[in-house]
Amino acid sequence: MDMGQSEEIERGDLEETQNEAEDIKRIAPWKKQITIRGLVASLAIGIIYSVIVMKLNLTTGLVPNLNVSAALLAYVFIRTWTKLLQKAGIVSTPFTRQENTIIQTCAVACYSIAVGGGFGSYLLGLNKRTYEQAGVDTEGNVPGSYKEPGIGWMTGFLFVTSFVGLLALVPLRKIMIIDYKLTYPSGTATAVLINGFHTSRGDKMAKKQVHGFMKFFSISFFWSFFQWFYSGGEKCGFSQFPTFGLKAWKQSFYLDFSATYIGAGMICSHLVNLSLLLGAVLSWGVMWPLITARKGNWFPSTLSESSMKSLNGYKVFISIALILGDGLYNFLKILFFTIRSISIRLNNKEPKAFADTQNQALDDLQRNELFVRESIPVWVACVGYTLFAIISIIIIPLMFPELKWYYVVVAYLLAPSLGFCNAYGAGLTDMNMAYNYGKVALFILAALAGKESGVVAGLIGCGLIKSIVSISSDLMHDFKTGQLTLTSPRSMLLSQAIGTAIGCVVAPLTFFLFYKAFDVGNPNGEFKAPYAIIYRNMAILGVEGFSALPHHCLQLCYGFFAFAIAANLVRDLSPAKIGKWVPLPMAMAVPFLVGAYFALDMCMGSLVVFVWHKIDSKRANLMVPAVASGLICGDGLWILPSSILALAKIRPPICMSFMATH
Repeated sequence: MDMGQSEEIERGDLEETQNEAEDIKRIAPWKKQITIRGLVASLAIGIIYSVIVMKLNLTTGLVPNLNVSAALLAYVFIRTWTKLLQKAGIVSTPFTRQENTIIQTCAVACYSIAVGGGFGSYLLGLNKRTYEQAGVDTEGNVPGSYKEPGIGWMTGFLFVTSFVGLLALVPLRKIMIIDYKLTYPSGTATAVLINGFHTSRGDKMAKKQVHGFMKFFSISFFWSFFQWFYSGGEKCGFSQFPTFGLKAWKQSFYLDFSATYIGAGMICSHLVNLSLLLGAVLSWGVMWPLITARKGNWFPSTLSESSMKSLNGYKVFISIALILGDGLYNFLKILFFTIRSISIRLNNKEPKAFADTQNQALDDLQRNELFVRESIPVWVACVGYTLFAIISIIIIPLMFPELKWYYVVVAYLLAPSLGFCNAYGAGLTDMNMAYNYGKVALFILAALAGKESGVVAGLIGCGLIKSIVSISSDLMHDFKTGQLTLTSPRSMLLSQAIGTAIGCVVAPLTFFLFYKAFDVGNPNGEFKAPYAIIYRNMAILGVEGFSALPHHCLQLCYGFFAFAIAANLVRDLSPAKIGKWVPLPMAMAVPFLVGAYFALDMCMGSLVVFVWHKIDSKRANLMVPAVASGLICGDGLWILPSSILALAKIRPPICMSFMATH
């Protein structure tokens, strides 16, 4: 969504709510906006979505934005709750847009820890299996530079690193939301959806969405349940169906009938899905067969395919080249726009302020007045930030002696300014660059810490910076949603803190459910966890430079790095009708390592949305988020019983596999 669209949506929303002049008078005090039923709903949604995003993290590493879906699920949950109470003859408190916003914020904060906590990337990159996959004889990958996952240390690490980001930018919220009028498109879109639910017209629309959600939730759940019976072995079941023949299946070109990927494809843009498909065709259709044919010439034929000095090395390092090229370009672009925008504002200081206030709608002024009145004292933010930073500086070097305390001090001194740059850029473009800030920290720390400590120091330092920068940006999105739904910033911050605390407990437990029940990190299995090996090899590159690369890989990496920058330049500098067709290098990189199957599923989701819009665009706009959420949640919920069955050593009774007749 571009800035013009988000402003148009915001204006439309304000016009709709102007008729409700009594709203502000009827708003509950901030302490009453957080309710017991709201916290129960947040916990339930947070757990379901933590399981869903953990599966996506450990399979493809690609997680769509589920904020709008979480707002819809919050509405479904409380509406169902109140209806059941009504039937039982119990009077319940009315469900307000403020409560809806609080539930959505708390739930998103909870599952965001599962998304960004490093379970599929920098934390998993520390385990022994990834250390062995990177090559025990690889220079820079020193013996003993691993730490096996553990619920205790992972929970402690998350608690220590996650809360600092909540307080880093609190003193700047008025400047960013009211003075700079940053749009935060995702926050605005969520607010529009929530405001729409809580009108008489919106209530009718919401009923249709709820019906669609429940229908596809049930279909998805029972389809996953049915598939389970046929998956009693390796490479068995519908998820290994050779749709385009066995030769294509060997190169991972098949449909795996996953409702999660189809739903994710319906949420992601057509450009993302087509970029995934292009990446899949280029890698698994062209490059990997050609490089495999060079076995014995480019790399020894005696090496296993999973060795970093054989085909797997090309897969990993070419993916890294694409990711770094795309990340570096966007990082510099957002930094340029941020600095330019701030300098323009500083040069045009006061003259427009009074005129803007005069022209502002009464509704706007009331929103802003409420947003400022319910302020969070600056001293609370400063004292809290300092306290959490001191705790981190003490605890993290004890957990990871490789990361010296003075590196942690520098990280926390730089974090607020990095967080501001990222939050400002996200407000303008809706792009969260936290992973790119993390990668910069990874390379710098890996190089500074030296050969013996570089890999661990780089991975943990990456997590430290990424957590602070990402969480502070997410909070600004939530503040924007709160401002548009007339929700108190105090209750928003508290609900975010509660959600973060729940997430710090739920995310490691969810991770261990997968880690114990499934073969996580197996390059030939379903749970490949591609970003674990990518991040570890980035750290090795930081320590050793290019000596870690296999034969001819550096030249290929240069080519793909240049392609990533060129593709972005063409998109930004060419006319819109050409630029909109330029593929996204970051999306292209994912199937290079994972395979083509999920890209085909996501394109199937894209095709459904395209056809639906051609047939009935109005209905598609209303129902696509609900149907996609239903597909994702149904399949996601089945993961819980299936992982419990796997832990109990109860295997599916049938193995359905396919082979050639001759």
